[in-house]
Parts: sequence; structure tokens; C-alpha cells
Amino acid sequence: MARNRETESSPRARKKTEAAEAEAPKAAPAARTGVGHRNEQIGRVVKAKMAKTVVVAVERLVQHAVYRKTIRLTSTFMAHDEKGAKEGDRVRIVETRPLSRHKRWRVEEILSKGLAEDAASVQA
Repeated sequence: MARNRETESSPRARKKTEAAEAEAPKAAPAARTGVGHRNEQIGRVVKAKMAKTVVVAVERLVQHAVYRKTIRLTSTFMAHDEKGAKEGDRVRIVETRPLSRHKRWRVEEILSKGLAEDAASVQA
């Protein structure tokens, strides 16, 4: 039975393909844009009584492992707030370097104002 040298994976054939790949121009590496992809969360401000710090509650839906019922879990994050978010506001927070003992997030933007401000402005 005759062997076909082109389809055979001999060391000689492998060296030829490796040499051809080495000669092919390689794509330039992507330029670094400074900041990599940071974790983002969207939540509601539940406490805004500290100076430049808010507590944001982020809800997520998880399915129970045994019973398959959907459960709503809430995590709270302390975030640095330069934007002036109030209690009840819906905000987007972004992960950042540790700013204090508990703060590892910062408020990126206020998505919508809370109902607490709307009620106060109607009464006034």
C-alpha cells in the first residue's frame, strides 16, 4: 500500500508548516487603552447619610439548586459618591481600588432619581 507524503504528519512535513507560519506576518498586539474592563453593577441607593459615601443595594435572581424556585438575593456595596446621589436613586457603580476599609466601588452615573425627592418636591 502506497503512502501519501503530503497527508502524512512526518517531522519533515511539520517543519515545513512551522516555517511557513513563522514567515507569515503577525498581527500587531492591541494597544492598551489605560483601563481594563471593570466590573459594573446597577442598584438602588438605600443609605446616603455619610459624606461622599452611599450604600447601594444590588438585586440578582438565582435559582435554588434543589427546588428550582427563583430567589431574589440582595448584596449591599459601599460606594464613593462625587455625583451627589440621594436615597432611592438608581445608580451604576464601578469597581475601583480600595478607597477605605469597606469602600471598593464608586458611583459612575445616576440613572434615575428616586421617589423620595419627587414626594418632597410635591409637598413643597
